[in-house]
Amino acid sequence: MATSMISTSAVAAVNRAALAQANMVAPFTGLKSTSASPVSRKNVDITSIASNGGRVSCMKVWPPLGLKKFETLSYLPDLTREQLLKEVDYLLRMKWIPCLEFELEHGFVYRENHRSPGYYDGRYWVMWKLPMYGCTDPVQVLNELDLCVKEYPNAFVRIIGFDNVRQVQCISFIAFKPPGRA
Repeated sequence: MATSMISTSAVAAVNRAALAQANMVAPFTGLKSTSASPVSRKNVDITSIASNGGRVSCMKVWPPLGLKKFETLSYLPDLTREQLLKEVDYLLRMKWIPCLEFELEHGFVYRENHRSPGYYDGRYWVMWKLPMYGCTDPVQVLNELDLCVKEYPNAFVRIIGFDNVRQVQCISFIAFKPPGRA
């Protein structure tokens, strides 16, 4: 004669599993269909219009040929003098220490000496003078930028902001690109 005995812990485990399954979120079922809303379709060729099936169309990505991404804000047009002043003013209001760096050969990271993941040449540029400790006027920073460009007219120049408390670089952006090398 066989008897079946189920322990109370086994019953509790089954009850917990059933409760967890009842509280689970429904799985993703895909994008919503647009067939419910009336849409006039003039072109049935799906290769001419990129769409993900929703209200948002696919956007064009940054073209990689002949265009390099340098630093923060590099996808924007070159900053004007007034925009540079505002960026440096923000840097100073955040109590970061401005510093200028320049690069004569490349204005971007590249691989030349090593092919391992995460290794790039060109990350470190030459520092223009010492960091501007105690600087409170954005015009002083732009005056140093002008001196650097005058000394090295074919160099890329970037402005960096260091946080001396956290010991990190907080901002970096290209302030000058040499003519013909943008």
